[in-house]
Amino acid sequence: MCGITGIVALNEKGLPSLSKIHDATQCLTKRGPDAQGTFIHNHVALGHTRLSIIDTSEAASQPMTDESVRYTIIFNGEFFNFKEHRQFVLDKGYKLKSQSDTEVLLYLYIIEEEKCLARVNGFFSFAIYDKQEETLFIARDRMGVKPLLIYQDDNNLMFASEMKSLLAMGIPREMDKTSLFTYLQLNYIPAPHSIFKGVKKLEPGYFLKLKVANGHLETKKYYTIPYSAPTTSLNYIEQQQELIKLMDASVQLRLISDVPLGAFLSGGIDSSVVVALAAKHTKNLNTFSIGFRNEPLYDETHYANLVAKKCNTNHTVFSLTNDDLFNNLFDALDYIDEPFADSSALNVHILSMLTRKKVKVALSGDGADELFGGYNKHAAEIKARNGGITASLIKVMNPVWNVLNQSRNSKTGNKIRQLKKFAEGITLTAKDRYWLWASFMEENEANILLKENASSRNQMLQEFIARKMTILKFIHKDGDMNEVFYTDINLVLANDMLTKVDSMSMANSLEVRSPFLDYNVVDFAFSLPVNSKIDKHGRKKVVRDAFRSYLPEELYNRPKQGFEVPLLKWMNNELESLITDDLLSDKFIIEQDIFTIEAIHKLKKKLFGNNRGDAAMNTWTLIVFQYWWKKYFK
Repeated sequence: MCGITGIVALNEKGLPSLSKIHDATQCLTKRGPDAQGTFIHNHVALGHTRLSIIDTSEAASQPMTDESVRYTIIFNGEFFNFKEHRQFVLDKGYKLKSQSDTEVLLYLYIIEEEKCLARVNGFFSFAIYDKQEETLFIARDRMGVKPLLIYQDDNNLMFASEMKSLLAMGIPREMDKTSLFTYLQLNYIPAPHSIFKGVKKLEPGYFLKLKVANGHLETKKYYTIPYSAPTTSLNYIEQQQELIKLMDASVQLRLISDVPLGAFLSGGIDSSVVVALAAKHTKNLNTFSIGFRNEPLYDETHYANLVAKKCNTNHTVFSLTNDDLFNNLFDALDYIDEPFADSSALNVHILSMLTRKKVKVALSGDGADELFGGYNKHAAEIKARNGGITASLIKVMNPVWNVLNQSRNSKTGNKIRQLKKFAEGITLTAKDRYWLWASFMEENEANILLKENASSRNQMLQEFIARKMTILKFIHKDGDMNEVFYTDINLVLANDMLTKVDSMSMANSLEVRSPFLDYNVVDFAFSLPVNSKIDKHGRKKVVRDAFRSYLPEELYNRPKQGFEVPLLKWMNNELESLITDDLLSDKFIIEQDIFTIEAIHKLKKKLFGNNRGDAAMNTWTLIVFQYWWKKYFK
């Protein structure tokens, strides 16, 4: 795991920018604290910071150049199955100087160019410069585990693992209002867009090739999840057996490491499956959980301990208080480069920070919910599509839900909030329902919040509708739940879940690997019929049934849990002055000239009133943005 960055001068005017490669590389130190290096040739400058995982010797340092001195690579990520391709490279007559996956990848590209991507099982973003042809090849992994940002103007093409590196290169700081409008609803900004105009995110499963001499840029998708229709001929028992086989192979691949390795263990099914499989192949596997002493309702350490005992792991529980969470809040906010308001990022930040003190690599259970239908909204979607008396009753009682107290911060209030959202969603089309249930702030609320003149507002809304329709294009009126899962993987997984884990783990120089996101597992998941994954009786059925003998029975007799960061408590105490006197104060809002003061007043009144609904979450969305804006603009 590393950080990469690069600058390509497209003409003579762009050449002075190459001198910024050192500062741009230095910005990525936390992604790679073990070593860093730069490479400059003619119109191209490359930078790399290294987190040494496989072959920690100097021979594996980057930027890495081949024996002919024609090709140079910078690589962020892991190529897990590189050993099976190493002999192929040697048989072609190439001599390897290291035991690293990076060098194998470099020579595979030399032999096969972009076709080499089909061989790579792993997660990555990398760039390879061909000195002779003066071409730059850049690729991102199939699922989007590793990020890559790109900026291009008339004089330069710049790319980096993080926005802070691009900012060090001097890109213009012009905010994209459509991205802000989207962020207010989703709490994150979906690729390919970013918070800055001109900065794009290379999407998962894509590569690009740049001819430096003429600036010609080719972008191509090399991997697509086969989501359109189930293709398996396996019966349900055989599906379970195949899933066990694929997951076991995926976990084994992800155990390769030349440094200490462990696993996150939340006590949920997904991380427990990963731990159970990893423990088969690793004696005294290190596992890590966080518990919340102030929030027993959300504390899952009891279940994590049961799994650790059954799997005989070397288990560590980090027991936290709300004060511990708050004391790490601003460290997490300071690391993000664009507004990102998934509050559970704070949990990942703390877990990564504490885990990093003991290991350098951790396995996680990310991806299973999106692949196999594990979210509450998936169960709600099944109910909405199937109808029935319960769904009709919830719909009819919508006026009742509107007058009852709704809040994420109490069990009863949150249930009422969910019932209200279900009642609203069931009346909508499949596309509109998906967007409603994926959003934290409704579209009209975000519209009222932003201060825009009629012309710019109309342009923003038109751009937003186009982006929204692109996201929702795979959901059809008569489609099945696989379309929902596919959209979740492209939207929620890639832009929220994986962004959260990557940024917060990299803030602590920890590599996180997700066995459920092996492309063989992903392709298999989409070969299954929907009723193997979810129906009105249960979620993630094939996962739960396949691994029942691996896990404690207690895990199967409990509701799915998450953890809500105690935002409302903070807003009534530690964060109150930040809201009233600073980030959401009248003075700041007026000077900033982005939000309407009336909408801010209305939100704060709701926040400190009785029927709060999503007010705390929406206020948090604004706090994160304001904190970011103050850092980068004021």
